[in-house]
Amino acid sequence: MSIVKINALTVPEEQREVLEKRFASRAGTVENSDGFEWFELLRPIEGTDQYLVYTRWRDEASFQAWMEGPMKAAHQGGGEGGGERPRPAASGSTVWSFEVVQQAAPKS
Repeated sequence: MSIVKINALTVPEEQREVLEKRFASRAGTVENSDGFEWFELLRPIEGTDQYLVYTRWRDEASFQAWMEGPMKAAHQGGGEGGGERPRPAASGSTVWSFEVVQQAAPKS
């Protein structure tokens, strides 16, 4: 079965809009990767300042290929127009890894 990677990003309230706009502007970056299955950006409602970035992959090799290719290239380049890279919106990041062992979908 698939694997899930969840990146828990600590985002100060004043940086939330910045983070969401950056994710919106990267549309298509991960979606075109071999082995990619799903993406969600989860905004906290209460009790935490952590956003969760949920991605689902066919296997670990697909995730690693994306990490070493498109994701690495996107995070190493300069800012828009080749200028200085913008300051990170998140002040911390932790990646959690899971294997999907059971799943269910709504019954039609």
